[in-house]
Amino acid sequence: MTAPSTAPASPSRGGRWIQQWDPEDETFWNETGEKVARRNLVFSVLSEHIGFSIWTMWSVLVLFMGPEYGLTPADKFLLTSMVTLVGAVVRVPYTFAVALFGGRNWTIVSAGLLLVPTIAAFTVMEPGTSFNTFLLVGLLAGIGGGNFASSMTNINAFFPLRKKGWALGLNAGGGNIGVPVIQLIALAVIGASGGPRVLLGIYIPFIVVAAVLAALYMDNLATVKNDTGAAVDSAKDGHTWIMSFLYIGTFGSFIGFSFAFGQVLQVQFGRTPLQAAYVTFIGPLLGSLIRPLGGWLADKYGGAKITLYNYVGMGAATAVLIFASMQKSLPLFTTAFVVLFVLSGVGNGSTFKMIPGIFRTKALAKGLQGDAAVAYGRRLSGASMGLIGAVGALGGVGINLAFRQSFLSNGSGTGAFVTFLVYYALCFTVTWAVYLRRTAATTEATAAAETKPQLSYAEV
Repeated sequence: MTAPSTAPASPSRGGRWIQQWDPEDETFWNETGEKVARRNLVFSVLSEHIGFSIWTMWSVLVLFMGPEYGLTPADKFLLTSMVTLVGAVVRVPYTFAVALFGGRNWTIVSAGLLLVPTIAAFTVMEPGTSFNTFLLVGLLAGIGGGNFASSMTNINAFFPLRKKGWALGLNAGGGNIGVPVIQLIALAVIGASGGPRVLLGIYIPFIVVAAVLAALYMDNLATVKNDTGAAVDSAKDGHTWIMSFLYIGTFGSFIGFSFAFGQVLQVQFGRTPLQAAYVTFIGPLLGSLIRPLGGWLADKYGGAKITLYNYVGMGAATAVLIFASMQKSLPLFTTAFVVLFVLSGVGNGSTFKMIPGIFRTKALAKGLQGDAAVAYGRRLSGASMGLIGAVGALGGVGINLAFRQSFLSNGSGTGAFVTFLVYYALCFTVTWAVYLRRTAATTEATAAAETKPQLSYAEV
């Protein structure tokens, strides 16, 4: 049997460009597409993984910064807030960079750029450095947060809709693991009485390796184009902002807690840097590992349903955190915090899975069929992912600022947790109202279905 017309052309020596790509064609996918897509997924995950580590390195660097550095807890929360902010903002241009430069080419560049904040931090990390200098260097680390957006946009183009939940969950989960990995390495460094420069020095060769492997094994898809119209259309679509709101609750929680967990243990429970480091990695690790499961569950049962029930769990875990914080129970507090991390990981996978399905459903409701529906859904979902990812990451900024204000006001994180509980309740309500509520009687729905296609998001 000859290869289908959608088979990719052989990559050129100059840039490894694939000219044709149609993952929805099952013959192409089984014969050619899956192998190429999986290879790109592996090395995309590696680069994104390092990016997450560099983005969140200040969550562990602040653990090294004792009284001799002259920084207050409020200073540290402000520092991590600003790092998170930059990571959120750069996700927007990083999303467009994939089509502009090619997924492979941009992965090489974005990986190489991670050397800038790492070497800068290596240079200034010592007592006597001013807070403004730390803040400026910390802002540079924010570029690591952009790797997620470009990686997700790139991998979204490689996989068919039926595989997106699994692929995007695995891609994001593998990247998210960069958070606990750098925290584990920090634990080893602190345990060996090493300084922060040892930690930073470990990552410099890893960055170089990630860039080289991307150059050797990844591909560019010529079919991925920047569509300004799609970006405008997705920004005008209410579902983009609804999903951004929900993603603040899941990914914003994950990244915000990743930055704040160690500091909360130090400030509220008096843990030493080593004692804090022993537990801070557990939550991000489990939350990262379970993200693909969230995508898989969404593929099987519907992302909206998994997201809804997940917010119930997140609300319950937060209520336990409030009780543990008020009772000053470290074991209960730590356990509930880890559970909240796990649930944020499940929610990360289920919410991102919803995005392609939502726009595919809208395409069908417009009367589009087959390739036209696929093209419409892919066009808007790809454009919206970068914006949703950026807005979602802003949740991490809010979490760190909430902790900062809570500790300034009453010396504990209880007030911040109450705020988070209210937000999760709002997310639950929005998910149910927009994607799962039944607003018409069965007879009315049946009659309407006979005249025009209906929007039904229950299975997205």
